[in-house]
Amino acid sequence: MAAADRVFAGSIPELYERYLVPLIFEPYALDLAQRLEKAGAGRVLEIAAGTGVVTRALAARLGPSARITATDLNEPMLNHARTRLSQDTRVSWQQADAQALPFEDRSFDVVVCQFGAMFFPDKVRAFKEARRVLKPDGRYYCSVWDKISENEFADVVTETVAGMFPDDPPRFLARTPHGHYDVDRLRAELVEADFTDISAEGVDARSKAPSPREPAIAYVEGTPLRNEVEARDPARLAEATSRATDALARRFGSGAVDGRIRAYVLTAQ
Repeated sequence: MAAADRVFAGSIPELYERYLVPLIFEPYALDLAQRLEKAGAGRVLEIAAGTGVVTRALAARLGPSARITATDLNEPMLNHARTRLSQDTRVSWQQADAQALPFEDRSFDVVVCQFGAMFFPDKVRAFKEARRVLKPDGRYYCSVWDKISENEFADVVTETVAGMFPDDPPRFLARTPHGHYDVDRLRAELVEADFTDISAEGVDARSKAPSPREPAIAYVEGTPLRNEVEARDPARLAEATSRATDALARRFGSGAVDGRIRAYVLTAQ
């Protein structure tokens, strides 16, 4: 993984929250919150909380006795998340590395990680840390994106921006968010981390926006794809967004757009 793949700074957190969260993350955040509500989660650790979409969904679904500790490696993303739930005393925020969690053994009933595992340099190490802080009967919930061809807006944007730099195409979306969909490998890594009772479920959803420009901004300017474009030619970021908008309009229409998204939710004891 390129080092820039983990850089969510500058205007990225704000654009990520404004455009990308409603576009692709909210449906899966609600799905995870429903799963944890059914499981009767008490003390919850969230890893890779980002701008807090899962945190907010959990806070809305879990009862008054629940306690949520939301963590992220990236302080700018976490700072943005704090502003949205600053009055909820059930939620605490802490910068933390998933591979070296600053919590005691057997501290949490549930550990949840939505679309964060793809950023872990060593997944087995991160999974072992999740297991360490879980109580003996605790559960781990982890979601990952399916391959990029099953996520239509991301696929169109990736191919469009790649065409701008044919000698060195930016591939962040295919390489990182959509590059870790091998469920068998993830299952093996969870087993290596001493998890059991592992299941994986494909979850389909729809990605909707009022116009093609919103997903173009979301992916080009609200993710580290922006870092890749600017590293090649900082003067071409607006062009990349414009080209992505045009490509999405050709594929999905110039009005409201609707595309397929697909992810896997893994659970482990």
